[in-house]
Amino acid sequence: MKTLTLLGGMMLASSANAAMVSQTVTHTIGDKSFESTLVFDDAKKGLPAILMVPNWMGPTEGSLTKAKKIAEMGYAVMMADVYGTDVRPTNADEAKVAATALRSDRPLLRARTKAALDAMKANLPSANIDADRVGAIGFCFGGGAVLELARAGEAINGVVSFHGNLDTPNPTDANNITSPVLVLHGAIDPFVPAKQVADFEQEMSAAKVDWQFVAYGGAVHSFTNPAAAMTGKAEYHPKAAARSFIAMDNFFTESFN
Repeated sequence: MKTLTLLGGMMLASSANAAMVSQTVTHTIGDKSFESTLVFDDAKKGLPAILMVPNWMGPTEGSLTKAKKIAEMGYAVMMADVYGTDVRPTNADEAKVAATALRSDRPLLRARTKAALDAMKANLPSANIDADRVGAIGFCFGGGAVLELARAGEAINGVVSFHGNLDTPNPTDANNITSPVLVLHGAIDPFVPAKQVADFEQEMSAAKVDWQFVAYGGAVHSFTNPAAAMTGKAEYHPKAAARSFIAMDNFFTESFN
């Protein structure tokens, strides 16, 4: 049984006309607790809502900073917790364990991501946010998570994967996808090889999904992450990052209208 609770908001930044607000959203699945963070400009009305599944480190200050930057583009963004409050990786080894546990159980990954989406929907401040315009985005591990959400048939306005894994155990599940899909990919990402890309494109085309795939030349994995510093494997690419956020914004402008 899931329970949903919205905790008090905390002011992050303010000006004469605007205030970026952060609110903690909690939910439970069985006896496991989850804690996500919703950020939005409370001076604006009718904002579309975006579920954001972070990379394999889970909810971190870095991911929250990214959520705030996206919120500043005109969205309400919830940095989602799909691990549970008892799982907060402190290094790559711990993150690999946490992410692998969900990647190896796609029904569980889908259930965790959907539970976060449901918690976000249940706690959207109606005075500011349009609950009929909802999308999902994810980074690396999170990109794969939101693609699985789409493959599960979740009825949302659009899904965007940033340098996410594209593989899935059951490609025919793409027949369940009802939303447009945008994949933003590093053209030389060694963790998502050409065969995985080709299989994904075949999967989407066979299911007649409304999909787009953008590959950024010279970019590898984690190209939107300023902290990524694995030379030739996972590196920040400022130009590709900037272009990818513009592509996301254009995609949602179309999908939400």
